[in-house]
Amino acid sequence: MDVQTRHQMIMQALRQHSPVLVGELAAALDCSEMTVRRDLESLEREGGLRRVHGGAASVFLSAEETPYGIRALEASEAKATIGAAAAGLLSDGETVILDGGTTAMEVARALSNRRMTVMPLALRPVFELHEYPGIKLLLPGGEVRPGELSLTGSLTEPAFAMLRFDTCIMGPCGIDAKAGITTHLLAETAVKRAAAKAAQRVIAVADSSKLGRVAFGHVCDLDDIDIVLTDAGADPQVVDALRMAGVDVRCV
Repeated sequence: MDVQTRHQMIMQALRQHSPVLVGELAAALDCSEMTVRRDLESLEREGGLRRVHGGAASVFLSAEETPYGIRALEASEAKATIGAAAAGLLSDGETVILDGGTTAMEVARALSNRRMTVMPLALRPVFELHEYPGIKLLLPGGEVRPGELSLTGSLTEPAFAMLRFDTCIMGPCGIDAKAGITTHLLAETAVKRAAAKAAQRVIAVADSSKLGRVAFGHVCDLDDIDIVLTDAGADPQVVDALRMAGVDVRCV
């Protein structure tokens, strides 16, 4: 079993029960206790857990946003599939706003052979896209949020008042039939809202765990979203509720 899979399984075990013991994890992962301890040390550095005597404990409440490095481990295959599907909806020559979340990052990875202008809302997509010869990069400026590396603040939002984009790829923390599109950090809420208003089309990319979830900051209503791309594991009832609300939901 590779290290990424072990990390995913450890975080899944912590979501189900906290704390977890090193011996229990070693048995479940079919590896040595020394390997588990190294994995716990790595995940603790990422901010994903807190080591305790004999094991590890969760550091998150259900309403909190987990660190980027930990989220990147979750539903990675589904996110890659969604990212490729979103890239397939973009045409060469388009101007695109690209959000900074883990699913939007998979969209960036799927643009290697494309030709378009992209304005990322975080630095991680910049690191991915700057080597692609057909991608012209624009940056909105602003304050860099530690950990997430997203761009926020009074320097970020005015950039969207001066420009008009073909498509905004948005990565929300929650999509709900009643609450609409939501995110955890209020500073990012304003930036996402401004980005959506500056685009002719908004595509929300979110793995199925985000559907039916409501975070603290309201970004926009469902009427402002043109397409929701999610994975085939989405709850049919939640998908039906979104479609009843008029959303074009595509499970890929």
